[in-house]
Formats: sequence, structure tokens, C-alpha cells
Amino acid sequence: MIELRLLEAFVTVVEEGHVTRAAERLGMRQPPLTRLIQGLEARLGCRLLRRLPRGVAPTEAGLALLEEARSVLARAATVEDAVRRAARGEAGRLAVGFTSSAGLHPFVPTAIRYFRRTSPGVRIELDEAGTAELVEAVLAGRLDAAFVRSPVGAVAGLRFEPVLDEPMLVALPEGHALARQQDGPPLLLAALAGEPFVLYRRQTGPGLYDTILAACREAGFTPEVAQEAPRLPATLSLVAAGLGVSVVPASMRRLAVAGVAYRALADSPGPVAPVRLVLRRAGASATASRFADAVARLVADPHAAVA
Repeated sequence: MIELRLLEAFVTVVEEGHVTRAAERLGMRQPPLTRLIQGLEARLGCRLLRRLPRGVAPTEAGLALLEEARSVLARAATVEDAVRRAARGEAGRLAVGFTSSAGLHPFVPTAIRYFRRTSPGVRIELDEAGTAELVEAVLAGRLDAAFVRSPVGAVAGLRFEPVLDEPMLVALPEGHALARQQDGPPLLLAALAGEPFVLYRRQTGPGLYDTILAACREAGFTPEVAQEAPRLPATLSLVAAGLGVSVVPASMRRLAVAGVAYRALADSPGPVAPVRLVLRRAGASATASRFADAVARLVADPHAAVA
């Protein structure tokens, strides 16, 4: 394998057309440069340069080497730049996960679009799953980051960065007595005492499940959980089917599920649905760190996405 410095020396000699001038350009003396070219010729078994009255010119073999050498050197410069960009998180791959309900909040797609715009050299891969699955994937390194509704408790090796806290609404079957006043004043959570509840399955999203139960107990009752849904959006389908009422993040209203009416909550403070960004504490990729920085910028200044 021919070293890059030999190819660079040869190209410089051809471009200068003179060994002494090439040596000056390379910052070396003429005799060592001459020996380099002679060694290259010996290695390839052919003459690469022919002498002229006032310098040198490439032979046919030299012209062939010149073309290849320039290509190799250009490629080497590109590789060097690509490595540096990857080290800065400006190139490479970023795998981001999100729960179905977190993905419904405008912040999440906005953050992904903002990062794509500010880091066009990064290939983004997206995945949707439950909170527990996403947390495990980040911990195992299959995902670089994930948006979840709430942490599943302290997890060694992970950090949960706050993104936002979203108010929650009551979701009611359209024919429910409380649904007839959906344009009326906000509803007290205590008004749902005795109602069957449809909740997001606890093992999939323990944070929201526990938040809702705690809010109900604070309001003076323990809810009867009649049905659990495998995904948060599925709770709305079960509510529409008349299986019960639910308490959901306000952004779930964007799904516009037929047969579901919404009421705001009057409780202050009422239950909130947080969005958190899960990251590894150590060993995070440069692209993950760059993504975390982009999310933090948007949290601090939402207008940065349109700047």
C-alpha cells in the first residue's frame, strides 16, 4: 500500500514541474524528495518522471498515477472531514423514540424538524413504543434518546430531562350527562367519583397511570378502573364505545375521535402529563448530545424553531 505522503509528494512534483520548487512547497529539502520519488518508482517498477531541460514531466505511467493519486488524496480529505463532523455530532445516525401520546404534542415533531434543519448531515431514525420499552432501548443503546410522558422511577445510567408539563382533560362518551355541558365551566375531578375509568395500561405507562390515581384520591375518591388500554390513543376508542371515562393529555384532543367529548378540569393544581427526554448519562453519542442541546434550546425559546 502506497502511503499518502508519497502520493502527495509525487502530485506536488508534477504540479510544480520541478523537484526543487516542489521540495520548497512541501517544506523539505530536494535530496530527500528525490529519494522519495525514486523509491516510488522502484516500488512500482517503472519510470514516473522524465527529465526536461528545465524540470520534469510525467511519463505515461506517471500520468496514470497522477489521476489516481489526486482521487485518493481528495477522498482522504473527505474522510477526514467526515470523521471530524461525526465527532461534532454533525453527521451520522440519530435514533429517537417516542410514546404515541408524546408524539401527538406539537413540541416533539417540532423538535425533530428543528434538529433535521440544523443538522442536515445526520440521518434520523424514529421509533414508537411504550415508556418501559423506550427506556430499556435507550439504556441498551438501541435508541439515542426518547420522548416519554413520565419516568418509570430512577433508572441507573439514564437521565430524564424536563421538556414540558401539559394539562389534562376529561374524556367522556359523547352521550354522557357530563358531556352535554362541554362548553360549560371546567369540571371538578370529584364529579367523576363512581364512574368507570378507562386508563392507559400501568406497566406500559406507569407515570400517567399513577398521576391520575393520585389526583383522584386527592379529589376524595378512588377510581374504579374498568378497562386498561395498550396504548394511550386506544383509551379514546374505548371511551367512545361507552366503556368509561378517562383523563388524558390535552394534546390527545388532536386525534378528533368520533364519539368523544372533552371537559377541562377545574382542579387547581390539576393532574399534568409531563413530557421528558430520556438520555444516557454516560457514553452518549455526539449526535445524541447535539440533539439534547437542540431540545434544550427549544425548551428555553420555542421561537427558535422558526428563526
